[in-house]
Amino acid sequence: MCPFDIIIAYISWQGGGKRRPVLVITKDKDSATVFRITSKYEKKSEAIRAKYLKINDWSQAGLEKLSYVDTSGKRELPLDTVNNAPVGRLSENDKMRLLVFLMRNGEVL
Repeated sequence: MCPFDIIIAYISWQGGGKRRPVLVITKDKDSATVFRITSKYEKKSEAIRAKYLKINDWSQAGLEKLSYVDTSGKRELPLDTVNNAPVGRLSENDKMRLLVFLMRNGEVL
């Protein structure tokens, strides 16, 4: 598992959770920092959509349908809760687009 890999992880929230694709941002010996990936976009508010980056090369990234990187918040996941085998990786084009998107929004990896 390396930065910009897409892996499957269990993401929990109050009252539930599910396994979903996430984008690895950083990894150390105990945890990985990730952004969630979602295919839900159209019904989201303008404020929420402003934090989503469309993955143009979604199929190449190992995703089943058009998806978005949700940059609204990073999550720290213990490595023992994630599947270390990546399902894919962001293309160079999408990786550069993400870095520019984050810089324009004042985000730091």
